[in-house]
Amino acid sequence: MHSSGGRTSLSAALAEVRAVYRDLAARPIERNCELRTQCCHFKLTGKTPYLTRGEALLAARAWKATGRKALPSRDDGACPMLDPQTSRCLIYEDRPFGCRTHFCAAAGGPYARREVIDLIRRLEQIDEQLGGDGPRALPAAISSIL
Repeated sequence: MHSSGGRTSLSAALAEVRAVYRDLAARPIERNCELRTQCCHFKLTGKTPYLTRGEALLAARAWKATGRKALPSRDDGACPMLDPQTSRCLIYEDRPFGCRTHFCAAAGGPYARREVIDLIRRLEQIDEQLGGDGPRALPAAISSIL
């Protein structure tokens, strides 16, 4: 990644986050996500994905590309990026790592940490290079950038 003064350029950081997502998709880990979206209902599952700064920046850009500016508050406890009309993720292609490695039993359960720890470390390194302070809960992480 390109850096100046110890910081990484935004475009290089976002490219590296996308590379982590591609590397994850290339792993021979059996998954069967059918876009059921139960995992997107944080209040029901009791689990909220945490995002590093690079992931949050990428998700915020994808959110803005939908023509939206701020995340809606959801009384039902669902992910703010889940379309209430269609029940589909509005940023699916740029969804965070935690959404890709989720805990949905129907999709095959969570990825074992040992299977993805190298990718997690790469995201943490990008976070540090961007001046992030570690993973934050999805709504707060993205809202702070928007």
